[in-house]
Amino acid sequence: MVLAESEAEIIDTVKQADAVGEPVLMIGGGSNLVVSDTGFDGVVVRDLRSELKLTHDSACGGVSFVATAGMSWDDLVSAAVENEWGGGFESLSGIPGTVGAAPMQNIGAYGQEVASMIASIRVYDRLEQRTKTIFASDMQAGYRTSIFKRSAHDPALSQGRSWGASGRWIILSVEFATRAASLAAPIAYQELADKLGVKLGERPHIRDVRAAVLELRQGKSMVLDDANRNTYSAGSFFTNPLLSAEAADLLPEGAPKFVSGEQIKTSAAWLISHAGFPKGFKVREDANVSLSTAHVLALTNRGGATSAEVFELAAAVQAGVKDRFGVDLVPEPVFVG
Repeated sequence: MVLAESEAEIIDTVKQADAVGEPVLMIGGGSNLVVSDTGFDGVVVRDLRSELKLTHDSACGGVSFVATAGMSWDDLVSAAVENEWGGGFESLSGIPGTVGAAPMQNIGAYGQEVASMIASIRVYDRLEQRTKTIFASDMQAGYRTSIFKRSAHDPALSQGRSWGASGRWIILSVEFATRAASLAAPIAYQELADKLGVKLGERPHIRDVRAAVLELRQGKSMVLDDANRNTYSAGSFFTNPLLSAEAADLLPEGAPKFVSGEQIKTSAAWLISHAGFPKGFKVREDANVSLSTAHVLALTNRGGATSAEVFELAAAVQAGVKDRFGVDLVPEPVFVG
């Protein structure tokens, strides 16, 4: 395991491992990983850098800043809110992990996605063996995905070469572009609007939105807390399914349906709970893994759990939802080993 303190150290470590065919796992906080009980046989690189640099600030031209990939994501959000760099960061408060993971996963919450705030991403290209800049328009961002995430399992993005869990491009830093504003982006999520006591489309102060988002996440045990076993998880374990209009029509009355481009998005949590999996569900009474007692989307380690138990519960939930509704649930975390 290499605890990298510079960009050069990250690049040199990855380059040396690739030269001898040794697997590489690049991690930030590790909060979105489910690692096999057999571990990972290769080089693990953790980016310890935590740097934020303002590169442009004007009333007309907006605000630009660059953060190193190893910086805590919520530290970045906190700085953006404190400096009144509006544009949507406030809705992404409380998400664990690092800046480098944000474009990889295209993280999102409460009606916002990080891709809308990114200008460019500095990467080390393992195929071309050089650093380069990938602009937001080329990152192919989608719902919880990007070209970076897909390159981990799609050899077509690397001229037929496979790279494993970390993909072709190692994210080194991210440039964000937004505007100076004390008001939040228009509220686009009903639960958040209700919490704030405003209507959809209104723009409260960004500090109020951050506080409300943190309260909502804490209420679902989605903010890290050593004393709360519900937070011993990889966050939301399944993405919300994207269905064709025909498939969405087969869902029962009352199932959530939201238009998302040419598809219909439904709620994974709704499907899970209505397929017979309540909060706290275990496959066996003595199992060390259960659904969170606060939110059915999280699979939680109640103490002494193995990854085999995590997969056992995940498979049971997937099978139950498939049998009841004909919908395939897709895991959100990255599986290692």
